[in-house]
Amino acid sequence: MYQGGTIIDTLGIELVSNEKGKLVATMPVDERTRQPFGLLHGGASVALAETVASVGAYELVDKETEGVVGLEINANHIRSKKDGIVIATGTVLHQGRTTMVWDIKITDEEDKLICVSRCTIAVIKIK
Repeated sequence: MYQGGTIIDTLGIELVSNEKGKLVATMPVDERTRQPFGLLHGGASVALAETVASVGAYELVDKETEGVVGLEINANHIRSKKDGIVIATGTVLHQGRTTMVWDIKITDEEDKLICVSRCTIAVIKIK
């Protein structure tokens, strides 16, 4: 489905489950995803959130004629994390003809909320 050698590989993201309109992925909190002070980097959380929204959205379009790209993303970083893994669960809130809006909640192994994000995806025509 996706090409290797991408940010998914770089950050160690693993796609765990994919249902129509819902996608779950994990990401380690390690040397690849920490900021200089030893905590999960907010940018890594945002990259995980957009990955979940993008892959989930791609599963909802006609792959013969449409593609998806991130249009806008925001994130609130609720709690810090030093190690372990985080789990991102994305669900589609709006599925329109040209845009989708996804809600992504990132939690830790104890189901504590780490980050909440909303991502708008543009549905584009491909040649």
